[in-house]
Amino acid sequence: QVQLVESGGGSVQPGDSLRLSCAASGFTLGYAVIAWFRQAPGKEREGFVCIDMSDGRTDYLNSVKGRFTVSKDNAKNVVYLQMSNLKPDDTAVYYCAAYESPFRQPVISPTQPYDYFGQGTQVTVSS
Repeated sequence: QVQLVESGGGSVQPGDSLRLSCAASGFTLGYAVIAWFRQAPGKEREGFVCIDMSDGRTDYLNSVKGRFTVSKDNAKNVVYLQMSNLKPDDTAVYYCAAYESPFRQPVISPTQPYDYFGQGTQVTVSS
């Protein structure tokens, strides 16, 4: 059973930086893609970045390019989301998500379906 546990959320001021972590376990098919989603109050949950856990390929939505960076530490099975120059509009519950594949170089997109989600971590950006 795939398990995902997010951490690192909190309350920050506009312009601050924050790093979220996603600890992943339970993968069995050989290849996996992990994405970050967020759900702002009153809005749908939206995927905005993902990373291939094998070769490090990434894909970002334009809305976060240049401010958010995803990375991984395979030794720890952790994916990080470094967020900089945070804005009030970034306030949301942030989730990591994953899907597995038995095939090398699985499709990588933050908007494709994901099978597993963590419990989420709150990020609040406010002055």
